[in-house]
Amino acid sequence: MNKKIIAFRRELHQYPEVSNCEYQTTNRIVNFINEYRPDEVIRLGDKGVLFVFKGVEQGETIMFRCELDALPIKEVSGLEYASVNKGISHACGHDGHMAIVAGLAQKIATDRPDKGKVILLFQPAEEVEQGALDVMENIDFKNNEPDYLFALHNIPGLKKNRIVLKKGSFASGSKGMIVKLTGKTSHAAEPQDGISPADAVSQIIKRMHDLRENKTLFSDFILLTIIHIQLGEISFGTSPGYAEMRITLRAFENEDLRLLTSLCEKIVKEIAELEGLACEISYTEVFPATMNHDGCVGIVERAAKQNGLDVEYIKTPYKWSEDFGCYTEKFNACYFGLGSGNEQPQLHNPDFDFPDDIIETGINLFYTIYKSTFSYD
Repeated sequence: MNKKIIAFRRELHQYPEVSNCEYQTTNRIVNFINEYRPDEVIRLGDKGVLFVFKGVEQGETIMFRCELDALPIKEVSGLEYASVNKGISHACGHDGHMAIVAGLAQKIATDRPDKGKVILLFQPAEEVEQGALDVMENIDFKNNEPDYLFALHNIPGLKKNRIVLKKGSFASGSKGMIVKLTGKTSHAAEPQDGISPADAVSQIIKRMHDLRENKTLFSDFILLTIIHIQLGEISFGTSPGYAEMRITLRAFENEDLRLLTSLCEKIVKEIAELEGLACEISYTEVFPATMNHDGCVGIVERAAKQNGLDVEYIKTPYKWSEDFGCYTEKFNACYFGLGSGNEQPQLHNPDFDFPDDIIETGINLFYTIYKSTFSYD
């Protein structure tokens, strides 16, 4: 096993930083990979970074992406390298993903491309949606856009080192819908003098649940989950004049997510107008569906088989979302799973720790993808 990479992964695990605060994590990455003499180190703002390995001749660009951010979850593991940052932990395995891409830098340093470029992208803020969008808007990224883009995610509950693939949609698109309903407060003894949004909230819940159960409108899986409702104040003498609802919308296909969004907006506006309420609708944490390119999926499958790895094609996309979907809307890309063990704690659990014994598998697979993609004439 690559002891240097394992030690580095554990260092990253011990010093996690949440989304948009990954300053020291980025510095650690830069200090580590600089040892392998990339031709360019390009900072994307004050957190993200590109490491560029150039061939002598002009050619295509292949990019490998990993994530920098940890989660606001208190670690409960008892590990000697457990998080020292209070209430923060690498409970999604991004420390392992970074270690894999750093290990790829080690291998490329001794086997550089003859032509084209290999770029290693360390991206901040995956967990909160904005990371990929900020990267794609950065002029230095635009000047280094990939012809092929690859990324992986560890998958707990799956045999270690098994590779999970799917053509088309791999993971759901999702968005957080925020609905604000404004009426007029009044005395609780005289509710007719005000305009309460209470009935509107009840109607919206009913209509949205009916929509969720209508399978004829959509081409594939959709889901809406009402996650939070605020109605008025805790005052028994006051009839409420304001309500706020938060709903998570999900779909395997981007077109279904657009349709679901439109229909939910129609429900809210119709009911608000009927009840005499002003309404405001906004969105947060918007993740497009992660849509894999068939050719890139084929590249990963062939590379996995060259490494003697089991390959599993899943029939149904994952319900969780990933901001890698922002890249797949524009670039030829493949996002795939790497099994992290049947007994591995689930993602975002407080006792999660990325298994060191799958790091080398990830490194070798990425390296084989790099070599096979650059084997064109």
